[in-house]
Amino acid sequence: MPSPPAALRFLELQKERLRGLGKRRKIVFPEGGDARILSAAERLRKEGLVEPVLLTESIAKEARYADLLYERRRAKGITQAEAREMARKPLYHAALMVAAGDADGFVGGAANSTADTVRAALHAIGPGAGVQTVSSFMVLATHEEAIGARGLLLIADPALVVRPTSVQLAEIAVAAAKNTRAVLDVQPAIALLSFSTKGSGKHEESERIVEALRILRERAPELNADGELQADAALVAAIGASKAAGSTVAGRANTLIFPDLNSGNIGYKLVERLGGAAAYGPFLQGLAKPANDLSRGCSADDVYAVALVTALQTGQ
Repeated sequence: MPSPPAALRFLELQKERLRGLGKRRKIVFPEGGDARILSAAERLRKEGLVEPVLLTESIAKEARYADLLYERRRAKGITQAEAREMARKPLYHAALMVAAGDADGFVGGAANSTADTVRAALHAIGPGAGVQTVSSFMVLATHEEAIGARGLLLIADPALVVRPTSVQLAEIAVAAAKNTRAVLDVQPAIALLSFSTKGSGKHEESERIVEALRILRERAPELNADGELQADAALVAAIGASKAAGSTVAGRANTLIFPDLNSGNIGYKLVERLGGAAAYGPFLQGLAKPANDLSRGCSADDVYAVALVTALQTGQ
């Protein structure tokens, strides 16, 4: 199945918005010797969209960021010697460059596990002010132009938080809303998804979603959000009008908050494999500064797309 038109629009939107930022964002790649990274970096450099910085093992041996890491982790028991050793590792070196302001964001994971990449980001950069939950989001470019933002959907959390509490769901929704603005360039219409719509299926699991909406509206009343909503009620206008009459989100959602990691991960892979959608991400959200993880099976095109989104996240 050919790529959906929304996929091309998504990439063009990222490039257009990056050009509008003026100053090129500096994105560091801790796996700078990887052929896929080199190819994507050359493309980014030629297009003038991002200033790529390529790290290698030899470059990362210089450990001038050790003091920064020690200060951030000393309360957790790290020693100065351990901080020096960790700062020499490319993943940590890249994350510390971002933390120190010497780079705007980092993209890793082409040759490292998600766990190692996320750990480096959390230890060196850490959550943003007031953020308790670091999570992830993806962008789906579908063939359905009437869905979301002309076929584009932002979904969370398909990669990190296994079973978020109601408070965590609200925090994930707030972070996702910021990325809907930054990446899709539209105002978020947030659907908190469930197997139930407006009490149609009474259960403690659907009540967790109802409570998440209450918390979300209390903490961020300016956001256009609703729940609990089934996926069809969130996305299809006629069904939304039938199941959730009067909702400003039902049938119009562009930002989908899944109730748990199972449903989020399974859902996006079904849409990608059976529906022919293009899936971008997962991207991290909730960090003080941007850092993102690649799949070890990524292509140069994947690296390119993740770098564009990472650069746009710097403007939040």
